[in-house]
Amino acid sequence: MMIGNITLGQYIPGNSILHRIDPRTKIFWTALLMVVTFLISTWAEYVMMGAFVLMLLLVSGVPIKQSIKGIKPLLFILAITAILNIFFTGGTPVFEIGPVKVTYEGIIAAVKLFLRLVMLVITASLVTITTTPMTMTDGIEKLLKPFEKIGVPSHEIAMMMSIALRFIPTLLDETDRIMKAQASRGANFDTGSIFSRIKSFIPVLVPLFVSAFKRADELAEAMESRCYRGGKGRTRLKEIHYTRLDLFVSMVGIAFIGVLFSGRIFL
Repeated sequence: MMIGNITLGQYIPGNSILHRIDPRTKIFWTALLMVVTFLISTWAEYVMMGAFVLMLLLVSGVPIKQSIKGIKPLLFILAITAILNIFFTGGTPVFEIGPVKVTYEGIIAAVKLFLRLVMLVITASLVTITTTPMTMTDGIEKLLKPFEKIGVPSHEIAMMMSIALRFIPTLLDETDRIMKAQASRGANFDTGSIFSRIKSFIPVLVPLFVSAFKRADELAEAMESRCYRGGKGRTRLKEIHYTRLDLFVSMVGIAFIGVLFSGRIFL
């Protein structure tokens, strides 16, 4: 099932460079690389960006097969967007079947969109795969700390994001168990029209929502029993600090972006 293939929110222990750098560095550069992924346009830039993402994947020590699994749930979305680009993008026609026209520009746009989404998924997954939920919370809170002066609750936002990421694999496992239980009772999720498949998921969604609310209630009671009252005055078992490794990674990132867009500057 595709449910078990989603890697976002999962953490894989390791001692790679990406595991050891400060979470603030990872969050900042991940956000920046995702923006850069939307800015690239030429094939040379796509090749360079893809090579850089592959290098990050190899440096992280995460099996490539594990990352590819995270792309499988997006195949349906990729197929829909590819169809929209191929058949509804104007330009030089490749072939026509009645009113349906496939253009060269549409095929190019579909391929580029596929590559862009793959790079975005892998880049986003690497953050959660190489960062523990607690460290992620500390990193987000530190990044939002300056905005507390204008009333932004940095700790609460960081805690909510961390809990959401932490519960993604938990809810996916719960969904997988419910689907297997329903399948053992005769439910069919793989055949039939799109509407019948959607209808077959109703017996899965109801117990899933019940389970999600139950887990949320148990988590709230556990936090209250431990006298949790927000981030004010709280201390941390492990403080996060910038190191020379973070400076080195940042310099590599700056150099890469400079080389990536150097063609636009000099041409």
